[in-house]
Amino acid sequence: MAVPLSQKTVETLAGLGHDVRTPAYDRRRLRPGVLHIGLGNFHRSHMATYLDRLFARGEDQDWAVIGAGVMPADARMRRRLHAQDWLSTVVDLDPEGCSARVVGAMVDFVPVVPAAIVRALADPDVRIVSMTITEGGYFLDAGTGRLDARHPRIRADAADPRRPGTIFGMLVKALAERRAKGHPPFTVLSCDNLPGNGEVTRSAVVGMAELVDRDLADWIRREVTFPNSMVDCITPSTTARERELVSRRFGIEDAAPVVCEPFRQWVIEDRFCAGRPALERVGVEFVDEVSDHETMKLRILNAGHASIAYVAALLGYRQVHTAMGDLDIREWLSALQEREILPALRSIEGKDYHAYRARVVERFRNAEVADTVSRLCANGSTRQPKFILPAIRDALGLGLPVAGLALELALWCHYCRVADDTPGMPPVSDPLSSRLRTGAVEAAKQPRAFLGIREIFHDLAEAPKLCDAFARWLALIDSHGPRAAIRHYIDAGGHHSSSFHTSYAGSS
Repeated sequence: MAVPLSQKTVETLAGLGHDVRTPAYDRRRLRPGVLHIGLGNFHRSHMATYLDRLFARGEDQDWAVIGAGVMPADARMRRRLHAQDWLSTVVDLDPEGCSARVVGAMVDFVPVVPAAIVRALADPDVRIVSMTITEGGYFLDAGTGRLDARHPRIRADAADPRRPGTIFGMLVKALAERRAKGHPPFTVLSCDNLPGNGEVTRSAVVGMAELVDRDLADWIRREVTFPNSMVDCITPSTTARERELVSRRFGIEDAAPVVCEPFRQWVIEDRFCAGRPALERVGVEFVDEVSDHETMKLRILNAGHASIAYVAALLGYRQVHTAMGDLDIREWLSALQEREILPALRSIEGKDYHAYRARVVERFRNAEVADTVSRLCANGSTRQPKFILPAIRDALGLGLPVAGLALELALWCHYCRVADDTPGMPPVSDPLSSRLRTGAVEAAKQPRAFLGIREIFHDLAEAPKLCDAFARWLALIDSHGPRAAIRHYIDAGGHHSSSFHTSYAGSS
């Protein structure tokens, strides 16, 4: 029978004989040092787990986590976690045998009320404010990449900074209070999967401050640090399936368990204005500059997901691990990355890109994670510009081939054309779905109609090398299907343009 998760039952859990680790420290001795905004699954599988491991060493126990958030989901999470004394069960979905860890690094969760959040942020015990608020939570202007000062919620905070409603208005108000009282500022640490996430966060906070008080904005520029970081741990959403797994396999009744892959990576620029926990002792890597590590992950893991997404959907797969059981899909991913992705990356001392790529393939094949193809296909209009289009721009700039990258775009285009009319295929789930479908249909006669969606591709439609390859691949997919297209790329050994018409005469 499953035991309800709480501090009182932790000792009971330890004696059940299941493969469950419980906090190896006295949680009563913990003191808060981190306030985390957006306390969802990823934070608990990643940052909270690293801190739990550090506390288990008896170290830095004044860096416990307080949760915070402004969304309805945050209020629901607060209710669930409060009922179980802020504990979470984190299950590593290892194909060799799943294991569970009751993570106790969290000690409180601020009521989902702006005034309460500002009070917590202004407390000098809080020395790091971390966040996972997703890309949409940064109020970015798509054209400039900076804070959208015209957004109604940003304008409202600027008009009445004493009663902010956005996280950035609250951060600015709390920093103003700390400055006025002579308290040092906190470090703001983004844990979102965004290129240059620290710079994005800095732009949003300083941009908000400039709308309120230019002197305060200057002080924030000088005194507050915003380290860039690279985070990595595949963490699916929690459903009834995951709650039942935790109950059945580990004997724990947890209202909000987390399941994730056993792999974790966290690389952070070592810039903390108010100190930090010694997370390097539990596997976090601190560096002077994170951009190359970030690019490695974005181009190999995230672009890898994007590269298999649409061909997997077109070939009828629903789960990532089953798609990776298809030899053609595995060889397509390998060929694309070895020929066009890895050659454009700058070397990092001590990093073997080929070994990293091979590890990524292993992660994609993990059946325990049960990642879905529909998740990888969703929101292509935001994923492709982050993961695939920068790789194309780099390759074009370096004079490297782009045939495989053009094929990836052609597969996306074909998917956008047929998905909604194909039973069993994940439908197009994208804020620009109508625009994508129209462009994909028109591309059957005029291929540049798809690449001409400027809000996605910008000037890439003017790159002849890319457009020509895209047109030829699209014709091949239309005439022979997606499997024939990726098989041709694999067999061509990278010499796509010279062998294309020989192998498929008349197909274009």
